[in-house]
Amino acid sequence: MQTAFVTGSGGLLGYWLVQALLERSVRVVVLERTENARSALRIDGLAQRCTTVKGDLLDAPLLDRAIAEHEVDTVFHLAAQPIVGAAVRSPVSTFETNVRGTWLLLESARTCGVSRVVVASTDRVYGRPETLPYTEDMPLDARQPYEVSKAAADLVARSSFHTYGLPVAVTRFSNVYGGGDLNHSRLVPELTAAALAGRAPVIRSDGSPERDYLYAQDAAAAYLAIADALACGVDGGAHGEAFNAGGGAVYSVRQVTDMLIRVAGADVAAEYRGAGAPAGEVDRRVADSSKLRALTGWAPQVQLEEGLRRTVDWYRERPGALAP
Repeated sequence: MQTAFVTGSGGLLGYWLVQALLERSVRVVVLERTENARSALRIDGLAQRCTTVKGDLLDAPLLDRAIAEHEVDTVFHLAAQPIVGAAVRSPVSTFETNVRGTWLLLESARTCGVSRVVVASTDRVYGRPETLPYTEDMPLDARQPYEVSKAAADLVARSSFHTYGLPVAVTRFSNVYGGGDLNHSRLVPELTAAALAGRAPVIRSDGSPERDYLYAQDAAAAYLAIADALACGVDGGAHGEAFNAGGGAVYSVRQVTDMLIRVAGADVAAEYRGAGAPAGEVDRRVADSSKLRALTGWAPQVQLEEGLRRTVDWYRERPGALAP
């Protein structure tokens, strides 16, 4: 891997993936839609170590130029409209970004001869199966606009291998958390902001929904493991495949809340508003990571309590990151 093109570098996973790539001495090219967009990469000064392409994921000629002119050999496609509520309110723009943006990027990668592509899907594409944990051979049963858009992108990506031979794999990861998430609508950054400010965090459920939480640094390592498997050719077992990854244990929202408040040393109590899971969410999400582990040897290294401690420390050392 010489040059990697990363979309969605302004997000949580993008931040950790770019760090991991730079540690490998990979030249990183990032796509940035907004001029000087606020991101963890900029907060930590890592953006200065990347080559930035200004433009939109839906600009096909721009994608062609970026990949060809920078001689990109590997693409990590993380960019998406990821907010469930926003997808319900604005399904068209969500489908444009998440579906059309994916096929435009894949087509650019194919015509420019990129050697491998990893596309971010989500474990939400499984819908609400009666059997848990999710395994990759389960049918996609998405129903809400966000998960439907990701399921469509998932299928488009895998069809690019089966139809055109593009070396592509798809990730379906569980809840990724860690320092660098600037989206306060998500549980962990909002909990951290509240705990460090000494105010009561507001939880949009009764605390009962259960999730499999994956620390962002472990998630980035999984992306690199999948990319390495793609580099082994068709015999490497990753081409056209989807891979789950999770932290290996299930926690309720209430358990996560109590644990984070404790590791932050905060004297606050959470305020729970709601019954069961919030609208558009499921009560329980659990991913089976055994396929990825068997192929690459990857396994999560950071357990939840340690991950939350590292997360709190990240924000504590960068107080400006918690600003709305």
